[in-house]
Amino acid sequence: MPANTLAARLHQPGLISCPGVFDMISAKIADAMNFDALYMTGYGVVASHLGLPDAGLATYTDMVGRVAQIAGGVGKPLIADGDTGYGGLLNVEHTVRGYEAAGAAAIQIEDQEFPKKCGHTPNRRVIPMADAAQKIKVAVESRASKDFLIVARTDARAGHGLDEALRRGEAYAKAGADILFIEAPESETEMRRIGEAFDLPLVANMVEGGRTPLLGKTELEEIGYRIAIFPASGFLAAAQALRAVYRSIEAEGSTKGTDVPLYPFPEFSRLLGFERVWDFERRHALGE
Repeated sequence: MPANTLAARLHQPGLISCPGVFDMISAKIADAMNFDALYMTGYGVVASHLGLPDAGLATYTDMVGRVAQIAGGVGKPLIADGDTGYGGLLNVEHTVRGYEAAGAAAIQIEDQEFPKKCGHTPNRRVIPMADAAQKIKVAVESRASKDFLIVARTDARAGHGLDEALRRGEAYAKAGADILFIEAPESETEMRRIGEAFDLPLVANMVEGGRTPLLGKTELEEIGYRIAIFPASGFLAAAQALRAVYRSIEAEGSTKGTDVPLYPFPEFSRLLGFERVWDFERRHALGE
């Protein structure tokens, strides 16, 4: 599916709910379902790829490689976490061009100081608003197509309050952002203030156990959100399932009799494309 379908989808009514994908298994499973778009979670990618916290430790090279891998392996538009752009203005230009060339439909750029941190963890600091707005301006100018969308995120709520976060959202909108992401509002009242403040599409970050209340689809739409991302749901569910089945092996020395639900092996093989391999082998068998 072409990346520009995300831009087209934003002109249609209804909330765009995006599951967080962090590796090719999660991406393949989500891609086979009826989602309009997928969200490449920085937290999840850094955890699955490097086994490290999302604290500015992954490089542009680490991340653009994952963008290319995931975007190239799915058919749905991919919104990809681009952290702070991995440096100054020239880095932002390089990052935007790289993510677009890698096949993403949108890139998320945030206004944290380097090294950045996950938006639902403490001690986040932001750069001056004018500097962050200039990053968004450079990001907009650097893309090859207007259908490649720029998501401007501010983390100012935690350290400077919601009013400052709203001011930054306005500045980033003026700089040309296509989508605004006011990170980590701490109540439904704050979420409603965000919804009332902007005409641009808004992102709601639904993190189970995070700082923002988890709301339902109807509530998010009524507030004014256009995109809801669920970055942690997949890896939290996967980690819980892995821990349960590994504990079964640890305790019993086998999975025989385990009550942990397992994805059927034949279906999993089909998900990964083994049917094409088998068909190829039949068509190109020796002697045929």
